[in-house]
Amino acid sequence: MKDKSVQFVCTQCGRAESKWLGRCPDCGSWNSFEEELILPKQTKPGKTAQISLETKPVSLEDIQVEPGFRYESGISELDRVLGGGVMRGSSILLGGEPGIGKSTLMLQMIEKCSLKRSVLYVSGEESPSQVKLRAQRLGLKLSKISIFCDTRVEVLVNVLEKMKPQVLVIDSLQTLSSSEVASPAGSVNQIRFCSTELVGIAKQLGISLFLVGHVTKEGVLAGPKVIEHLVDTVLYFDQVGSGVRLIRAAKNRFGSVDEIGIFHMGEKGLTAVTNPSSFFITDREGESAPPGIAYTAVVEGSRTFLVEIQALTVPSKNGFSRVYSDRIDTARVTRIAAILERHAQVRLNDQDIYVNVAGGMRLSEVSIDLPLALALWSALKGVSLPSSLVSYGEMSLAGEVRTVGFAEKREKASSELGFKRVLLPKSNKSKADLKVYPVDTIKKALGVCSTLT
Repeated sequence: MKDKSVQFVCTQCGRAESKWLGRCPDCGSWNSFEEELILPKQTKPGKTAQISLETKPVSLEDIQVEPGFRYESGISELDRVLGGGVMRGSSILLGGEPGIGKSTLMLQMIEKCSLKRSVLYVSGEESPSQVKLRAQRLGLKLSKISIFCDTRVEVLVNVLEKMKPQVLVIDSLQTLSSSEVASPAGSVNQIRFCSTELVGIAKQLGISLFLVGHVTKEGVLAGPKVIEHLVDTVLYFDQVGSGVRLIRAAKNRFGSVDEIGIFHMGEKGLTAVTNPSSFFITDREGESAPPGIAYTAVVEGSRTFLVEIQALTVPSKNGFSRVYSDRIDTARVTRIAAILERHAQVRLNDQDIYVNVAGGMRLSEVSIDLPLALALWSALKGVSLPSSLVSYGEMSLAGEVRTVGFAEKREKASSELGFKRVLLPKSNKSKADLKVYPVDTIKKALGVCSTLT
């Protein structure tokens, strides 16, 4: 035991310490240090994947980019999030909660890619029979899909060097292990070492690598943060409603992180939602929506969505007000409530506030400030806003309604979905065929809404 050297590694960020610490100095996580063995230095030369075979620097202008360096995966929503398609030699980390559909998405993607490219599916959580039954249930063509169920990195590297697949899926990252690391699969050292090996050989052989990862109870990818820096793209797979899945990029070296992909989960797997403009709008009959309902248009990448913001206010029962909001940041709701109290004399300090977004979509754009304020006012006063009214605008602490971008896209989407009126910042110039109500303060905005109800 005296010869055994150990270290304590943070499972969140990978920081190593010689002794156990209750709180990580780097990431601030509590009780995240776990004991691991320190590997002795290798005396024999090891075989490592080299990213480039060049022995001297070359001019960037002389680098030849081969045709088909970026290709389509066959799933339009996934291609949208990736920035237009899959890059050769790129590494993509896909994270999500258990059972959300990560393996289903990867199986459907690899089946589409197998029509034109060689593919390999590495399963560490399911047997070949289980994977085949899943693929048959999804109605996939199995003849060109190769499967490998050994998650030892040394064996896997040999298979890759012989087979040289163009698309590789590892399901999942936490099941990989290497004999050179004296710790169980899923530990920080194993994840770091195995990921480095696979990313290196993927770049060397031009393999498009997909790594499936689990998330912690806090909703972040399990394992050290160094993995997110190592890969080219980090994708998160979320469930926002019954059968609705969202995929968005937290990091993307080859595209934007503003795009989102929307899928519907059914009996035959995930189906791409190609026109989701009204996907989060509740169908209602009549001229007015219930009190506390406001509609707005948000822009995510190249798409414009119409969403429904819901608010409810009830008298607080314990002497101080509380805010309950999952889909909109609680601090934003508190700030909008304070602006309403100070500049529009809307008293909310004795109310419990509940805020939700229909369909479960998470909103962070600044343009939702004005519709959120209208929803809170409507809920408190018990008056209904017109169902044909859409609003957008940023609010300052001085009670001003400030301009926002992409006004034409918002108004065009609103007009196409049947909205006839728009409440917008005075500084925004409207060009759509809508009845326009420009305002520059929240007090004037509430005055306009009072005349419309």
